Amino acid sequence: MSTDRSTHPHDEPHGDPRSASDADAPTRTRAADPATARHLHHLLASEQRRGRVPSVAAGIVRDGSLVWADAVGAVDGRAGGVAADTDTQYRMGSITKTFVAVAVMRLRDAGRLDLGDRFEDHVAGSRLGGATVAQLLSHGGGVQAETNGPWWERTPGGTWDELAESPVGQRFRAGRRFHYTNVGFAALGELVARSHGVDWFEVVRRDLLDPLGMTRTTTRPSGKAAPGLAVHPFADVLLPEPEHDAGAMAPAGQLWTTVEDLARWAAFAGGDTAEVLSPDSLAEMFEPHTVNDNPGQPWTVAHGLGWQVWNVEGRRYAGHGGSMPGFLAGLRVEVESGDGVLVLANSTSGLGATLAPELLTACVEREPRTPETWHAGGDATVLGALDLVGTWHWGPAVSTARLVGGHLVLGEPGQARGSRFARVGPDEWVGLDGYYTGEPLVVVRAADGSPSHLDLASFRFTRTPYDPAADVPGGLDDGGWR
Repeated sequence: MSTDRSTHPHDEPHGDPRSASDADAPTRTRAADPATARHLHHLLASEQRRGRVPSVAAGIVRDGSLVWADAVGAVDGRAGGVAADTDTQYRMGSITKTFVAVAVMRLRDAGRLDLGDRFEDHVAGSRLGGATVAQLLSHGGGVQAETNGPWWERTPGGTWDELAESPVGQRFRAGRRFHYTNVGFAALGELVARSHGVDWFEVVRRDLLDPLGMTRTTTRPSGKAAPGLAVHPFADVLLPEPEHDAGAMAPAGQLWTTVEDLARWAAFAGGDTAEVLSPDSLAEMFEPHTVNDNPGQPWTVAHGLGWQVWNVEGRRYAGHGGSMPGFLAGLRVEVESGDGVLVLANSTSGLGATLAPELLTACVEREPRTPETWHAGGDATVLGALDLVGTWHWGPAVSTARLVGGHLVLGEPGQARGSRFARVGPDEWVGLDGYYTGEPLVVVRAADGSPSHLDLASFRFTRTPYDPAADVPGGLDDGGWR
């Protein structure tokens, strides 16, 4: 499936590594321009040297395809050692949580649980019962961060019953605040296992990895794999990190993967879900639930349902970071465009947190997307609602209604209470954005069939300010405007 690019991985930028004959492969995207590939290689190589990282591999995904991939360094960190490539396995750490989360959402979509269910409703006998499934997914359940035993990331793990009886519990009232918890995802892995009657990874492999063609994502290293290494902070020497089965804690960070496999997961996050999850459910997972708030610092990071979400200068990103002793990883996808980046390294520390976004920004800036060609939209939704466009007034405030992409747009989405509305009936619409998300808009017509006013979540929009013919709630002063 993969090609060894260890000799000069940056000399030939490539597109989707899967076979062109693969019927399930997304539309092939042009590989990154050679000049872009050289620049991205320079950024990757510079970070590898600056951070003294034994090896690092990375990729860029656009339109569902891997358009650039590269690797720098030797997997053992030594000159002349085996060069890393895009089929080298690395431990992804907490990116594992996104797979567990999708497995949970599939249970919800199948009607087998509700996100508002208490954990106790599905897995009895722990001290986590007060937290809901949604709170565990978003790190809002107040559950303790780590286990009560030895450093779980460096010691073999036990069973769920042993973990629950240790005992693990809550540090804060459920719903009070963000508190990152590895234990919470161990709990969700147990929930997935009990719901299906098989190990959590068997569910992930069967329902997620196999349909997406991710054959190089495993719970333990397989084939060509980088060893976990620690680099001495004051000397150029290495210390191997232990590798083991984390047992009940495995759903928090056990999985190993390659650039080529994780690129398929980035494409999934970018919208190419291959019917593994509905687009609506994926979008729901990206909605921020709990804010990662550090006192004294502006916040830009939150957690959705199993995914980290970032707001960078108004642009939304989703993904996750990952770290385990000997490994660092990152996955980030721009939600609107689907452009994604992934980075994998075998070092306990040293890799800069800005490398992934820098690689993605550099690629997008050097190769901006060509705007889609404008075409007239004359479908039934547009033609049947032309009498709604133009100026409307909420009291004295002025709003403009337009028809764009089959939606009625009132005001400017993202500004004040501007929103798009989808048609759900002859004169019924529902809000898609901001304040009016999910709220009803009803067109009230005069006797002659012309629009009299818009009733939007009880607010009255009229063609003229406080139109007396529109039955404005509260009535109008008898003296009128003066």
